[in-house]
Amino acid sequence: MSRQVVRSSKFRHVFGQPAKADQCYEDVRVSQTTWDSGFCAVNPKFMALICEASGGGAFLVLPLGKTGRVDKNVPLVCGHTAPVLDIAWCPHNDNVIASGSEDCTVMLGPAIYSAPTPTLRPYGG
Repeated sequence: MSRQVVRSSKFRHVFGQPAKADQCYEDVRVSQTTWDSGFCAVNPKFMALICEASGGGAFLVLPLGKTGRVDKNVPLVCGHTAPVLDIAWCPHNDNVIASGSEDCTVMLGPAIYSAPTPTLRPYGG
């Protein structure tokens, strides 16, 4: 009597590979508080993470094209007086983000991370 012990699966020989170091973010201080929602939001341009901050809630906006070690003094988006509970990107505009906080406020605003625009002026001398 032949009895099959292992179920056959087409995914039996599929193995994952870890991401390479040049495709990862390092030294990101993520919030230690666990909520019922996610702590990050991603769109085609940016990634936003809820971070620990003293004096209220804050989150971090990072461009997807700039991976590697995150500076400890990177600017945070602050404005709430209580911890941030959830963040979400606008589905129609990749530069607008909404954040909701424990202080019962919702804030909408542009993503702060943008490349500087050069200003060219004629030299009058």
